[in-house]
Amino acid sequence: MNRRTVLALTGAAFLATPLGAAEQPGNGIIRPAGDATLGDFLWIARPLVVLADNPADPRYVQQMQLITQRLDALAERDVVVITDTDPGARSPIRLALRPRGFMLTLVAKDGTILFRKPAPWDVREISRSIDKQPLRQQEVRDQHGVLPPLDQVR
Repeated sequence: MNRRTVLALTGAAFLATPLGAAEQPGNGIIRPAGDATLGDFLWIARPLVVLADNPADPRYVQQMQLITQRLDALAERDVVVITDTDPGARSPIRLALRPRGFMLTLVAKDGTILFRKPAPWDVREISRSIDKQPLRQQEVRDQHGVLPPLDQVR
């Protein structure tokens, strides 16, 4: 099978899968918006919100393929992917972000919106945006046990 056929089959399988959390890949990293609010994730996780008016939107399908290919990079950065493809459900996250069609939004742990994109973005670019943030840089330093220089210790 060539790459194009595999991508087409992957997309078809993704669209055939209901958007319930149990059926989503990623061990809970990918979940439907439901009744969740952005405030539910404050200081816990970085919501990456993928919104579309329909699960068949090619931009939505492409974005979810990009995400599922690199879930490890997102998990490493405490990212939770929130999906919403039903404007009629009027989820609290959809109401807060007010998308027009497809929209990809990254929210920092402190609740600030880091970016809004009208087209799919590669996980590498998403990761770079996260890694530039001071909180993420502090998390990396803490994780590796890096201490501040002695002249900065009080």
